[in-house]
Amino acid sequence: MTDWTPYTARAKTWFEHLRDLICAEFEAIEAEMGSDAKFDYHSWNREEEGNPNPGGGTRGLMKGQVFEKVGVNVSTVHGTFAPEFARTIHGAAEDNPGFTATGISLVAHMANPHVPAVHMNTRFLTTAKAWFGGGGDLNPPLPYAQDTDEFHAAFKTACDAHDGEYYPRFKAWADDYFYIPHRQVHRGVGGIFYDHLECADDAQWDANFAFTQDVGRTFLDVFPKLVRRRMRMAFTDADKLQQLQWRGRYAEFNLVYDRGTLFGLKTGGNIDAILMSLPPEAVWS
Repeated sequence: MTDWTPYTARAKTWFEHLRDLICAEFEAIEAEMGSDAKFDYHSWNREEEGNPNPGGGTRGLMKGQVFEKVGVNVSTVHGTFAPEFARTIHGAAEDNPGFTATGISLVAHMANPHVPAVHMNTRFLTTAKAWFGGGGDLNPPLPYAQDTDEFHAAFKTACDAHDGEYYPRFKAWADDYFYIPHRQVHRGVGGIFYDHLECADDAQWDANFAFTQDVGRTFLDVFPKLVRRRMRMAFTDADKLQQLQWRGRYAEFNLVYDRGTLFGLKTGGNIDAILMSLPPEAVWS
């Protein structure tokens, strides 16, 4: 069995670098609006009985004039799944419940309802297998076709550079995953979602890591453009109410269906970091 430790370390270094680039760009956007908002970072350590090296992470949070609430988390954890949870994880089993996981997760809720909220994460996990997963999806309370098309076009370009089948496959996966069955609506206007992009050898790892890096770079390129396009637009009380109602749907999805939320809770993650995806304010009426 391959020792994936050096690969986890390389992925971790990239995710932390990407975090720094994204946070710097978001702070620059705040500065353009005359805001001095900055990210506040809180490090946390995971605890697991009998595990001398359970890992941990850093939660970055900013509340500003443009970004009403944005969280950018990075974590690297090592441990053992509970037996019943191990059965639900790719490559894990009751008799082989060990895992490592490293990744970056971002959710931005915007002050102006014309600016789309967004989610992005990428990750590298090892069990008896090793794989990458992640993606990004746009969640506008007031959708604009121009923004939706530009977001999708950017990720299509990133996907096509690696495999012509990636974009249609991963777009459909996002459409299926980011759906709220009890509401019979999608969470937003989609994007891409991929998981279990397996690494059986060095060549596969290099290829999947390169793709995952491009997903992060693509997000960093396209989303700030959409923010700058909309952040100065005037909005009405009705626009704000629509945003708050939409946020209620977003919260429902993340608390009921999101696998990342469940993974964090089941593996002893930091509660504040896990639930940073929840909006600062929402309504259900």
